[in-house]
Amino acid sequence: MPLKENSSAPDFALKDQNDKLHKLSDYKGKNIVLYFYPKDDTPGCTMEACSFRDNYSEFKKKGIIVIGVSVDDEKSHKKFVDKYKLPFILLADLEKKVVKKYGVWGEKSFMGKKYMGTTRTTFIIDKNFKIMKIFPKVSVVGHVKEILNALG
Repeated sequence: MPLKENSSAPDFALKDQNDKLHKLSDYKGKNIVLYFYPKDDTPGCTMEACSFRDNYSEFKKKGIIVIGVSVDDEKSHKKFVDKYKLPFILLADLEKKVVKKYGVWGEKSFMGKKYMGTTRTTFIIDKNFKIMKIFPKVSVVGHVKEILNALG
């Protein structure tokens, strides 16, 4: 069943680019932007990550934690973070449990070929783990500004 706004965000435990385990429940009392993206160091994903990086001070001012999730491994995340100086957490969902829990794993098509992958989706989660806003099938251009506007 797909997640809906005002429902509870499922907890999870995943490792970041530094091999540190993070649970959603570790962030109780904080507002979170949880964004799912298809692949490290690809054009759209790089543009999205760099947009979060370039606006990171705005998120910090609002007390918001930014967390990216993809099915890439920790080493790939580390290279991506180092290459683009990303100041936020990237989590590795190697077993695809979290992308499935959040309903962002499914069939995609590119140039006529069908394959399974992550649909670019962003969730705004409040201090009590309630999903405040879902941005499905995100278009990268202008997305971070759209999130900041939604946060007020």
